[in-house]
Amino acid sequence: MHHIQRGTGPKLLLIHGLGGSWQSWCTILDALSAHRTVIAVDLPGHGATRVEGDSGTFVGLVGSVERYIVDNDLTGVDIVGSSMGARIVLELARRGGVGNVVALDPGGFWRGWERTFFKVTIGLSGRLLRAIRPLLPMLSRYGASRTALLAQLSVRPWALDPVIVATELTGLSNTPTFDALVDDLARGPEQTGPAAHSPGRVVIGWGRRDRLCLPRQATRAKAAFPSADLHWFESSGHFPAWDMPDETVAVILAATR
Repeated sequence: MHHIQRGTGPKLLLIHGLGGSWQSWCTILDALSAHRTVIAVDLPGHGATRVEGDSGTFVGLVGSVERYIVDNDLTGVDIVGSSMGARIVLELARRGGVGNVVALDPGGFWRGWERTFFKVTIGLSGRLLRAIRPLLPMLSRYGASRTALLAQLSVRPWALDPVIVATELTGLSNTPTFDALVDDLARGPEQTGPAAHSPGRVVIGWGRRDRLCLPRQATRAKAAFPSADLHWFESSGHFPAWDMPDETVAVILAATR
């Protein structure tokens, strides 16, 4: 998998969300790399990493990350994930082989109508972004259009960096496995926790104003991982690294020290 590496110190592996890339971490990358050797990957079918045969499934992506960890001598590495990436790191914690884990607003804990809500809303967003792809760099410049495009994902989309927004939205619109992953995530089984106590620390972070993975789902995540610490980002939507970057860095560093 394509990756970037920055900083010095103990290694920290970052796993982005659906439609993202290593650049999804740009708001906190410098701050983390001041303390850790940060490795941020592009999942298969995302960013600069080619599609693999099973890249359109959650299980396939977990397997790709698992192989990457083994192939790069990263067994026991501390790992952080966001959204779909957060569910990936929780699954890796369930299986073992990683160290401390931070999962920021993980998917996989929706039930009933929440599955349809996730599939319809994020699916429509993907189709819209593909339709207006040539306009995304221009639309990202203006607070009003950033708000319209990212209202479900951020509590302050108008305040986000236009370059970061353009990069994220363009990347999502170019992800060939996006629709397949949305369908697989919506239809698949709920995320389960480990049968035994995790060898590392698990911290689950949740935006109090998340409009995609609704805050009520945090209770189910905590039930699946009862030894985990649950941290609420009070003024954040789905991506704490966007809305509350300083607090996100503090939570990650405290959880993985």
